[in-house]
Amino acid sequence: MHQETAGGPEIWIRGPVGAAAARADASAPPQHPIADNSFPASATLSETSSVSWMNAHGGAGATTLATVFGGFDAGSRWPDPAGGASGRILLVARTHASGLQAVSQVLDMIRKNEQPSGSVLQAVVLVADAPGRLPQELAKRIKVIGSVVKIHRIPWIPAWRMGDLSGPAPREASALSKLIGSR
Repeated sequence: MHQETAGGPEIWIRGPVGAAAARADASAPPQHPIADNSFPASATLSETSSVSWMNAHGGAGATTLATVFGGFDAGSRWPDPAGGASGRILLVARTHASGLQAVSQVLDMIRKNEQPSGSVLQAVVLVADAPGRLPQELAKRIKVIGSVVKIHRIPWIPAWRMGDLSGPAPREASALSKLIGSR
């Protein structure tokens, strides 16, 4: 997940590495959702604040998670804090190879300080793309991502696949519920 540069291997550093980039043009949709370059390992949100769920790729699950946990469904676009949306971002992706690659691309953009001001990445939320255990290669990629940013996992939930979002949030998501102060 790191690249070689002329001076040696390029590594990731947890926490702020520089000033935020200039405010992004709000009229143009971003190529990928990107967030503030700080990755607080134990960040929590106040009970009264909300979050914005943002997809790292199409079909990641932001709409479902916003429905179940509450918060703003930003889709694949940056939320507009000036318009009342929360700048506290939960980046959503599926656990398949292309979903994890999309997360890596977003994190690389963050590392380069290519983000609008006012947005803070709180965590990555990985939604199971199938029932059962992950292949070892995908589990390794998740471990690498987890070395850079807090990860919350959502298990495969058959009722959600059928459109039934009426049940309680899965117990495996209790830490996520606590982070966002949801029901």
